[in-house]
Amino acid sequence: MAGLFRLARPVNCLMSALGVAIGGFVALGTGTTASIEPLKSLVLAGAAAALFTAGGNALNDIYDRETDRINHPDRPLVSGALTVRAAYAFTAVVFVAAAILAVFINVYAVAIVVVNAGLMLSYEAALKARGAPGNLVISYLVGSLFLFAGVAVLPFAPDALVRTGILAALAFLATLGREITKDIEDIRGDADRRTLPQRLGARRAGALAASALVLAGVLSFLPIYFRVLPLAYGAFVIPADGMFIYAALHSAASPSRSQRITKYGMIVALAAFLAGAFL
Repeated sequence: MAGLFRLARPVNCLMSALGVAIGGFVALGTGTTASIEPLKSLVLAGAAAALFTAGGNALNDIYDRETDRINHPDRPLVSGALTVRAAYAFTAVVFVAAAILAVFINVYAVAIVVVNAGLMLSYEAALKARGAPGNLVISYLVGSLFLFAGVAVLPFAPDALVRTGILAALAFLATLGREITKDIEDIRGDADRRTLPQRLGARRAGALAASALVLAGVLSFLPIYFRVLPLAYGAFVIPADGMFIYAALHSAASPSRSQRITKYGMIVALAAFLAGAFL
């Protein structure tokens, strides 16, 4: 059990559930939280996201066990605490459990879980080594947390779906910028991967990462344009945009700093969406 617990990486699972919770409350906003049904769906969605993340982490350890012998020798598959067969069984069980929970939400939630499971398997089996396609898949998976929350709590409310859709797009772009920046930092060590920095060079890849981060900042003002969040929300999101711009300017020259600032910017943006939903 200790090996399975480490395989799942519970802190990551908790973060996924928290992301869904934030997305759900952004979707609900004010005036709809009195209804208990959306909140029940949100709890189910958070649990499904946590289980799905546990399965994704297990797949990661299964496919990375050779490199983990050097980089992470304490992980359960490498240390012998778990067998590969047990890890596969655990992955199947938690993915199926996530899909079963989604059945009790709605058909849109089930579709997202099924699609994401296929993408996660494709990523670990093939797309990770191909660089850009892998970056896109990881970015989508992060953004889909908020989309998942939106369709779970209010699948037929246009304003709620616009809010969570924009938040999902912002998360996608910020994660894409961060993933490319990470590949710039690891360009010398990625001998077995064909990343964007290896194909285009660090400077051009940095320009793409910067473009994604700047576009994330631009998207952050769409809720005001569509009038799904109040004007005061802008005061909360401006610091996040400043962080995205700062990260964009340093994506090629200082990729480590850019990654760190992008992560902080995403946290501030999440807080801005959450505050804006309840203003």
